[in-house]
Amino acid sequence: MKLQQLKYIWEVAHHDLNVSATAQVLYTSQPGISKQIRLLEDELGVEIFARSGKHLTRVTPAGEAILQIAGEILRKVESIKQVAQEFSDESKGSLTLATTHTQARYALPDVIKRFMKHYPDVSLHMHQGTPMQISEMAASGDVDFAIATEALELFNDLIMMPCYRWNRSILVPKTHPLAQFKRPSLEQVAAYPLVTYVFGFTGRSKLDDAFKSRGLTPRVAFTAADADVIKTYVRLGVGVGIVASMAIDPEADADLVAIDASHLFAPSVTRIGFRKGTFLRGYMYDFIQEFAPHLTKKLIDEASMCASKAEISELFKAIKLPEY
Repeated sequence: MKLQQLKYIWEVAHHDLNVSATAQVLYTSQPGISKQIRLLEDELGVEIFARSGKHLTRVTPAGEAILQIAGEILRKVESIKQVAQEFSDESKGSLTLATTHTQARYALPDVIKRFMKHYPDVSLHMHQGTPMQISEMAASGDVDFAIATEALELFNDLIMMPCYRWNRSILVPKTHPLAQFKRPSLEQVAAYPLVTYVFGFTGRSKLDDAFKSRGLTPRVAFTAADADVIKTYVRLGVGVGIVASMAIDPEADADLVAIDASHLFAPSVTRIGFRKGTFLRGYMYDFIQEFAPHLTKKLIDEASMCASKAEISELFKAIKLPEY
């Protein structure tokens, strides 16, 4: 069994079983990959992939178990490389993030600007997606850090630490009836069609819970994952917008009226996390602390030793989170 063979089966499984596409990504030949996979299967005595002719059709049950272990081995290998690189040159490397549009567009730019000033030789890469996609990218090792608010039940394999609290604002055109109210009621808001986030994005569950607790069923006329798209449709008169307050730009959104909605909805908490067992390089600690100053190296290391989400929650119980 060779490390290269484990790399091949892992990459094939994560390229929709397309050996040709995998060969292009790995800068090798399709026949070479197919041969190595066959040699590994012959050595193990089981099929990792089911086939129809020359085409791979699915991962077998044995293959699922083998791929899980292969992923863990490859991540350990990457950790070894990270350790070596940390001792050879602590200021060079790469950092990959997975997050939502709101975090990428509004919460992270200043953080990334400061970080890149301190670490000009660290290349930074960002992926945007749904909480499900973010969780999968972090758990599979495709990214170093996941930054998310919703669907924390998806992040079982990650150490997720609280960064800050935030809430929402209502957005309407200046001529809208709600524009005259500084503290509208939930009933008043529910009287109009809503334009807000897709379920699972940017604190949407808190919004849904608030209406449900009052026995209200709002008419959601339009949803999007992008706060800027939501604002566009508010301007078109599609409905009343509900967005994260951090997504409001006083200058760019001067044509709209923003109404604080913190009296209507419970605050949400944005978290940053990484896979259990990940070796964190010095600049990775620094990035986390740049994003959330209360997350010191000592606290991050203590969180890494926690065995469950409950232990992590208890660890951060006494910490007062900043408000965004």
